[in-house]
Amino acid sequence: MLLRLKQHSVLPGFHLALGYTIFYLSLIVLIPLSMVFFKTSTMGWERFWTVVTEPRVMASYRITFGAALIAAMINAFFGLLVAWVLERYQFFGKRFIDALVDLPFALPTAVAGIALASIYSSNGWIGQYLEPLGIKVAFTPLGIIVALTFIGLPFVVRTVQPVLQDLERELEEAAASLGATRWQTFKCVIFPSIFPPLLTGFALAFARGLGEYGSVVFIAGNMPMISEITPLLIITKLEQYDYAGATAIAVVMLVVSFILLFLINLLQWWTGKRCR
Repeated sequence: MLLRLKQHSVLPGFHLALGYTIFYLSLIVLIPLSMVFFKTSTMGWERFWTVVTEPRVMASYRITFGAALIAAMINAFFGLLVAWVLERYQFFGKRFIDALVDLPFALPTAVAGIALASIYSSNGWIGQYLEPLGIKVAFTPLGIIVALTFIGLPFVVRTVQPVLQDLERELEEAAASLGATRWQTFKCVIFPSIFPPLLTGFALAFARGLGEYGSVVFIAGNMPMISEITPLLIITKLEQYDYAGATAIAVVMLVVSFILLFLINLLQWWTGKRCR
């Protein structure tokens, strides 16, 4: 006769905690998102398709997703570099730079947008030197990438840094003693361990870039078909009292973002399973 043993958690209250979690997520996430779909359902399919495929809307999709993807890729590379320097080296001003990484978290996005627009404008501190070279940052799609890179960097640094901190140095020493070069040690020993959190940081930076508004609207220029992001287009339709049109565009952004993040999380799960 087989006895089924019931496993008990160390901390009691699982069912109560699970119920509260579902209730909280439903109240904060599921119900508001379902209202977006509900409002969009008031318009017919033809009207919905016409709104979400307008040339101006399609251009905003390309700018928003393209800029967010490029900024996330830049942050994945330089965020790893910053995390590596902060974790592996001791130097003067390290604590200051470490605190500076979190500045985009604390700084209001509107302030960040105004500051970036002032610095990268044609007469700004940096823009005045880029302008003679033919590089225009402010009020162009390049400015959007700069803003999204600024606000997305902490996500990569703060997800990779703890993994680098817990990484066993003995593995690197063992690889070096076996004749591995520094590049081989990084590629075969270090990178497989930091790739899953690096991918997580990339996904977080990408998701933040898709919905960013405050830091982008001041530096983008907001020119239709050129530098107009989708969140701004949603705000414009809301100001025009076109609530169904705004929610229709929001639904497209929500569905596409969810699919992309799901694929990234699936890739992260697959790479983590391979590492184990």
